[in-house]
Formats: sequence, C-alpha cells, structure tokens
Amino acid sequence: MQPLPTPTQSPITHPHPITSHLHPITSHPHPTAPHPDAAITHPHQTGSPPSRTLTHLSQQAAPPTPALLPVLTPTARYTGPRATFSHRTHWGHLAPELLLYIFQFLPLVDRARASQVCHAWNDVSHQPELWRRFEFQLSHPGTSYLKATHPDLIQQIVKRHSSHLHYLSFKVDSSKESAEAACDILSQLVNCSLKTLGLISTARPSFLDVSQSHFISALTVVFVNSKSLSSLRVDDTPMDDPSLKVLVDNNRDTLKLLKMNSCPHVSPAGIMCVADQCQGLRELALNYHLLSDDLLLALSTECHVHLEHLRVDVVSEDPTTGQPRLPFRSIRRSSWEALLRHSPSVNLVMYFYLDAEEEFEPFFFDLTPVTHLYFGRSVSKAVLGRVGLYCPRLLELVVCANGMQHLDEELLRIAGCCLSLTAIGLGECEVSCSAFVQFVRMCGHRLTQLSIMEDVLVPDHLYCSLEDIQAEVSRHLGRPWYPDAMPTW
Repeated sequence: MQPLPTPTQSPITHPHPITSHLHPITSHPHPTAPHPDAAITHPHQTGSPPSRTLTHLSQQAAPPTPALLPVLTPTARYTGPRATFSHRTHWGHLAPELLLYIFQFLPLVDRARASQVCHAWNDVSHQPELWRRFEFQLSHPGTSYLKATHPDLIQQIVKRHSSHLHYLSFKVDSSKESAEAACDILSQLVNCSLKTLGLISTARPSFLDVSQSHFISALTVVFVNSKSLSSLRVDDTPMDDPSLKVLVDNNRDTLKLLKMNSCPHVSPAGIMCVADQCQGLRELALNYHLLSDDLLLALSTECHVHLEHLRVDVVSEDPTTGQPRLPFRSIRRSSWEALLRHSPSVNLVMYFYLDAEEEFEPFFFDLTPVTHLYFGRSVSKAVLGRVGLYCPRLLELVVCANGMQHLDEELLRIAGCCLSLTAIGLGECEVSCSAFVQFVRMCGHRLTQLSIMEDVLVPDHLYCSLEDIQAEVSRHLGRPWYPDAMPTW
C-alpha cells in the first residue's frame, strides 16, 4: 500500500464563518451557516485557509472498502502514485491537516469523544484553531427548554483553552442560578483574549437578578485581561458607569460595537464616556432614555469615527421595576442634522414598545432620520401619518398593530414621501384593497420585502377578493406575491 502524500504546509486555519445588521452578537460553537435583531453582531475571523485542491483516494478491488474520503492537499494536485485506503489503514495515520479540517465541523460533544480515540486525534483536538468561538448554554434542570452545555466541557475549555477564545456568548434561561453560573465562568477567564462577548437572556432578564457586585467583578476580569474587545452585548444586565470606564480604559482602541439596551444602572454620562474615547465605535445600541442632544453632538465631532448603526429601543417600562419611566424627551432637529452631516450613511434603527398614545407625543413632529422603524405594539393613525411626513430616509417599516383602523391615506403618504422604502410589514390593521394596489403601484419597483397579513386587506368595490389583486400586485413587484397567513418578520 502506498503511503499517503506528506503535506508541505502548516495546519490550516479556521474556515471563515456570518454578521448581521446590528444586530445583534451571537457566537457559534462550530462553523455553521446568524439577529433581527439583534443583536451581538459577529465579527469575522481575519484568517482564511490556504488554497488547496481535493484529491480522492482510490479503492482496491477487493475486499470491500469504505466510502471514498477526500484528502485536502495544501499544494497542487498530487501527481505521484495513487494512495490506497482499505480497512487495514490506521485512522491515526491521517494527515493532521485533514483531521483538523474534519474536527472543525464536529459539535463540541463529538469533538470531545473523538479526542479520546488516540494520541494523534487528541493532539489535533487541542489545536488553537478549534477553540476560537463558543456559545455556552446554561439552564436550570427541569425548568428550561435550553439544552445546557455540559459543565465538564465548559471547565475543560476554561482551563485549557481560555487563551484561545476569541468569540464567546452565554445564553441563559430565566433562572438566577444560570446567570450566576455565567458570572462564575467569566471570573475564571484571567488569561483570555476575547474579541466578542455576548450575554443573552432567552426568556426574562435573569442577569438583573444577580448581585451587581458579582456581575461587575466578573465582567471586569474580562475587560482588564482581554484588552482587544471589539464587540460587546450586555442587554438587560446590571452594567454601570464605572464598569463602562474600565471597558473604555482597556479596550478603547478596539471597541467597534456596543449593545446595552435596558441597563438601568448606566447613565447618559457613561455613554458619553464611550462616545468621547472609543473613536473606532461603529455600532451603538441603547435605550431612548440614554439618548440626548449632547450625545448626538458628541457622536458628530470631527475626532469621532463615522457611526454606521445607531439602534434605539423606546420602551415604556423600567426593566428592574416594571414601572413606567419618566416621560420621553424630544431630540432637536439640529442634533439629528449634525449626526447626518458627520455620518451621512448612518442607519438609525428604532424599536417602539409603547402602551399609551400620549407616550408618542415627543416623536415624529419634526425631521427624524430613522431608516428602520418597528412598532411592536399598537400605534395610531396619527403617528403613522407623521412618519410619512417626517421620515424621508425610511428603508423598512413594520407595524404589528394599530387597532384595526383603515390606513389608506397613511400608507399612500408613506409611499409618496419615503422614496427609499424597500421593505414593509403590516399586521393587525386594515387597508382597503384599492389603496394597497395603489401603494404597490407607487413603490413596488423598489420593494424587496412585502409582508402583509391576509386579514389586513379589506375588499372594496374594485377588488372583491384577494385573488383579484394577487396578479396585479405580482406584476408591479415583478415577482409572484401572496399575502401571509402568519407574520414573517
């Protein structure tokens, strides 16, 4: 049997994995094919595998042999004697580069099992390329749908590979114990070099149940030791101003994305500290109560790098108490214009979760450079009418509900004034079929997403059924279109 060709280059690097718009920060335990939201966007790895070709090992005529196995060679196609592969070939003799490539696609548990096959496989299983990104799922037994990452695997990663970790996220259920366990793991990362960190509550904000001193102490360990964080997602956590200062002092040159919605202990002064000193900041997500004219002006100074994404959540309740916040203040038109002059391509994403009509009073009475607008709860005709007048940069609009009122005039105003609109979704509201067809006729040539619930469209004297308008809407869109039975946003 001919020996396998000997590779001539060093082990391959980790394949390039996803980001999202603003999204949010998510890490994957192994290469997979990311969100909307969010929420931590994923920074891409900078390394890429060297060029290589696939060479298939031939099979012997008898006895029967396993399926053909592709061998990656780092140079040109091998032209020497064809290597053979039979049941007598020892799997431990596979080239380390091939093993490393295979291991990159194994789930964490399978990789741990494979590492016990032999010394060669064990050596490959501890290559740094395999330990760059992980998502730890922590749940309380019997109370969560999350399949928890085994504690022994977590400890192995922390003890042997913390210095290799670049992308790490924690998904915790609604239990306080799970959030505390995440803090305990963070406290052990004294030899880390993280680039992305995400703390994600899948049900309720369980990190807010943890002692603030415990949480801040754990996070400080990462901030001080990493010194290379580029992406941080800490929504619904007890993050505070002093911990933000530690983050800035140690990672000001690398921080590009910061998502910290619903952090009740952070003040506008803490956000100002980030805006003033992190000149590489590209994406910022925060609650509206932290937004101010001063902050927008700080983000618009000459020394500040152009912001690409600003995400703002407008929420009624305080996440710690569930009580209504203080009334929202309005932002001056001059402050928005200063931001646009400095960052003309900035995406302003606003999510509204308001209960009362009077809470909308500070919004959309003057120019608002919003590009992505989502109403998660009921919104009135009057507010949607103002959107059509004062949001000329609008790209996406989603209206989940508006109290089942006809929106014919408001929809046509949006089509006529929001000339950049490319996506719209309508839920529990009403639009006559004639107005909807007119809307599509006005802006269908630029719509890439048209998600309309069946119940939204109301038959009238021109269109008696949905079938009557499907062909015409499809013609204006240039593709087949059907109303949605369920929301797709």
